[in-house]
Amino acid sequence: MKCKVEKTENANEVKLELTIEAKKFEEAIKKVYFQSAKYFNIPGFRKGKAPMNIVEKYYGKEIFYEDAFNEVVPAELEEALKENNIEVVSKADIDVKQIEKGKDLIFTAVFQTKPEVELGKYKGIEVSKIEYTVSDEDVNHELSHMQEHNSRLISVEDRAVEKSDIAVIDFEGFVDGKAFEGGKAEKHELEIGSNTFIPGFEDQIIGMKNDEEKDINVKFPEEYFSKDLAGKDAIFKVKLHEIKKKELPTLDDEFAKDVSGFDTLEELKKSIKEKMEKDNEQKQKYETEDAVIKAVCENIKVEIPSGMIETETEDMLKNVENRLAYQGLKLEQYLQMMGKTAEEVKKEYEPQALESIKSRLMLEAVIKAEKIEATEEEIVDKMKEMAKNYGKADDEGFLKNENVKKYIKNGIESEKALEFLVKNAKIK
Repeated sequence: MKCKVEKTENANEVKLELTIEAKKFEEAIKKVYFQSAKYFNIPGFRKGKAPMNIVEKYYGKEIFYEDAFNEVVPAELEEALKENNIEVVSKADIDVKQIEKGKDLIFTAVFQTKPEVELGKYKGIEVSKIEYTVSDEDVNHELSHMQEHNSRLISVEDRAVEKSDIAVIDFEGFVDGKAFEGGKAEKHELEIGSNTFIPGFEDQIIGMKNDEEKDINVKFPEEYFSKDLAGKDAIFKVKLHEIKKKELPTLDDEFAKDVSGFDTLEELKKSIKEKMEKDNEQKQKYETEDAVIKAVCENIKVEIPSGMIETETEDMLKNVENRLAYQGLKLEQYLQMMGKTAEEVKKEYEPQALESIKSRLMLEAVIKAEKIEATEEEIVDKMKEMAKNYGKADDEGFLKNENVKKYIKNGIESEKALEFLVKNAKIK
């Protein structure tokens, strides 16, 4: 393989011209022929048994070119980038100059490359001090949540529905006199005042009595996820079966014993406050780090290639897809509910993606400027910890994986760089 490297007229972009020997390209053609021979059905030959020259004559000599190109090029490109110490941040823009059996394969590949960062002031950055305190009101608010969680529902027979009650209802919705999909349920438990239904629906349940039937008139919001229903008037036929209300436990020592390992309510309160204070410490730490990162990033100069932004937004969308999968939803369903395309969502992510990329590049520049390094011991300890968390404590392959090692090394050095910046910041 021969490789010629040149800068293009665009910043952070490089052009490689690769020449792959005819022999290597022909070997790739033979390989893809053997991989795909079983699919060819040529008169006079059993399926999959036609010789390569017959297949080429029947379908055209170019039949294997594309697959052979994809077979041989990725590894050659990777080797060329490695040999020339080029770190790319985009997919290759390929232009084939010569592709023919018996001749050298010649093509160009244009990549966007990782940009250089010019650090401005990064030591002595001034940021506001972030502090959070825990008040008695905060503790009481948490106790009220614990009360709610440990409440029980009791039936109400002697009155109509009031706010905060649980109404057990049947309902069916109609638009223009026709029932619509998803608008029907039986024995549905609805907390009045939870605002989980269409605006105005829950308010009209108030005052209903057991076994009462009622038509409820509402209007779907203009921004409702279903375009067929958005902005339309609807009638819900509702029947009330039962009224329930929450009965909260008394906040006393017995409550503390029931919900925790403490003997008194005061001990429980003290524990809640200590946990909140610990959570606040973490919150203060993360927000201070975030403030320092943003302040330092304001002082750097860097041109971020579009390929980095594209990769970042794709990763962000992929994370959304993974989270949705845990909820039993597909990305296509989510996009339909939002009334947006994947490209529109990615466009919305761009400001966040730019911020994330700038932060990473800035930390890398600080690591380089301050000669920050992860020790071998730190890397090994972290790898062992990760292996244990992933159930791979006895997996020698995992513990020796160079990609994992590089990932952990970068993570440790980034953490050290962030600690360095916070330590050297002026927090007032």
